[in-house]
Amino acid sequence: MLKLLVILGICLAALGLAAAESPPKPNPDEAAIRNAVQSYIEAFNRGDAAAVAGHWSNDGEYVSPSGEKFKGRKKIEEAFKGLFAQNKGLQVQVTPDSIRLESPNRALESGTAIVTRPGQAPEETRYLARHVKRGSEWKLSSVTEEEVPQNAPGYEHLKELEWLIGDWIDADESGNVETTYQWAKDKSFITASFTVNAQGGRDLQGTQVIGWDPVKKTIKSWVFDSDGGFGEGTWTRQGNQWRVSASSVLATGEKASSLNTYTIVDNNTFTFQSTGREVGGALLPNIREVAVVRKEPARQSAGTAGKRGAQ
Repeated sequence: MLKLLVILGICLAALGLAAAESPPKPNPDEAAIRNAVQSYIEAFNRGDAAAVAGHWSNDGEYVSPSGEKFKGRKKIEEAFKGLFAQNKGLQVQVTPDSIRLESPNRALESGTAIVTRPGQAPEETRYLARHVKRGSEWKLSSVTEEEVPQNAPGYEHLKELEWLIGDWIDADESGNVETTYQWAKDKSFITASFTVNAQGGRDLQGTQVIGWDPVKKTIKSWVFDSDGGFGEGTWTRQGNQWRVSASSVLATGEKASSLNTYTIVDNNTFTFQSTGREVGGALLPNIREVAVVRKEPARQSAGTAGKRGAQ
């Protein structure tokens, strides 16, 4: 039985649910920490190093994005005084993602900070802040900042395939193919894992990597299956269709090729078709167009598809 080829694609769904009731009132300590964050922003944006350092505890520690450590309020004030002296007009935007109270006197905050200098591009960092309660006030015991890594150069080309990210299923009475796509670190590649479950047959698993080829100036993919087969494909876009010219070597040593077409229907559906299929020099019938759906609980029953083609 010829090996099924893992399919590619569909757009990301952006679904949101709004609560019907009014949001609960924030915890008083959380509200106090948020007020302290706002006070910190105001002190930073007016270049007041003493007021910025005043948000730390006496023995607080600050680790800058470059890895420099400043221990104690006095050292922290000196560091910010130098920063403000060398960067007139420095401004910051701080967005806490979460504030978690670990005990009545301790809290953990994480979020992003964006610093802008006049005439320069904004710099974004991720931060982790630990707060301690001193009397009625919340002070910073430690803050660690790390630069947000820039996307890899190939991302500018791969972002056209961002609709792949997620879980997909192609299922009918003869079996199903489940595929999960996700970004690699820094969005340098898209990686996929797939499983073919055939009724009455043996399962097949595999891995796929999609990336930008800077030499040939095109998107390429590489696939490896659990039987030992491997292949590669070259991607081109025509409107809402992606066409992949694929070639592979089966575990038997036979060479195979096909032209696979992925057509975006909506945010949760695309169709797949395989034509020009050839294995070991012999032509095979085309694979009819089948539907593939996003694997979501509400849409599981919506998947009507047939087996995808062999490469």
